[in-house]
Amino acid sequence: MSKIAKYPVSIPGGVDVNIAGRLITIKSNKGELSHDIHPLVKVLQEDNKLKVTVTNNSKLAKALSGTTRALMQNMVTGVTEGFERKLNIVGVGYRAAVSGKVLNLSLGFSHPVAFAIPAGITIETPSQTEIIVKGIDKQKVGQIAANIRRYRQPEPYKGKGVRYADERIIRKETKKS
Repeated sequence: MSKIAKYPVSIPGGVDVNIAGRLITIKSNKGELSHDIHPLVKVLQEDNKLKVTVTNNSKLAKALSGTTRALMQNMVTGVTEGFERKLNIVGVGYRAAVSGKVLNLSLGFSHPVAFAIPAGITIETPSQTEIIVKGIDKQKVGQIAANIRRYRQPEPYKGKGVRYADERIIRKETKKS
């Protein structure tokens, strides 16, 4: 078993866990997440803990046990606290605004970019240059933030574009003749 899979996932109060065959469902007042468990891995619920074990000692089973444990932990964290990803927009005239279920981006193109906000995700714009993506599914939150960033990635000369709040852009010098 992997080192990560040895630690059990603790289930806080107010979180319901249902294991039906190969499907595990974790539910709370924030929402519900489910995951199909690989046949090489078993998930057992004991008291207020989820334990991950392997069915055989193959290298793949050991790797999947750690991955499954990390996914279970992210599911529990998601339904209790949720996840968020912050983006900053840098550039003159670059701005973002949410109207209904659409994120409107002005990123220096000849046309505005309208990004449809998917179900299960909330996007906030506290200021015109900040975007906060929130949700209970860690993978979905990260993917939506990456899709927004992909519209105008930060360029290395002036640093203009959409970047993660904790991202550091390595700047280049301009060419000298």
